[in-house]
Amino acid sequence: QVQLAESGGGLVQAGASLRLSCVASGGTFLNHAMAWFRQAPGKEREFVAVISWNGGSTSYADSVKGRFTITRDNAQNTQYLQMNSLKPEDTAVYYCAAHRSIWSWDNVRSSYAYDPWGHGTQVTVSS
Repeated sequence: QVQLAESGGGLVQAGASLRLSCVASGGTFLNHAMAWFRQAPGKEREFVAVISWNGGSTSYADSVKGRFTITRDNAQNTQYLQMNSLKPEDTAVYYCAAHRSIWSWDNVRSSYAYDPWGHGTQVTVSS
């Protein structure tokens, strides 16, 4: 069974940087778009960023555009989210997920397009 595992979260001050990692085990997602979502307390899970299966296309939520960068290393079965200039409103649990369909760019901003999901990593940004 393929599993995703996030790491790299933590507690930082506003303006700092973090890099999240997501490793796939038990299989591969080489042909799947991979995404990051986040969920803050009391709020719904929201789209953060997505990268296509070959890394050629990316898309970002407006709230993180210009500050966050999504990349992937297919040789390592890993995707990354580099987060710079962090703000208190970035505080959330961050989840990585793999698109359900291979070679698909359908509904990439919708959580319903993704399965499986990782268990999440907490990011807390203090002011």
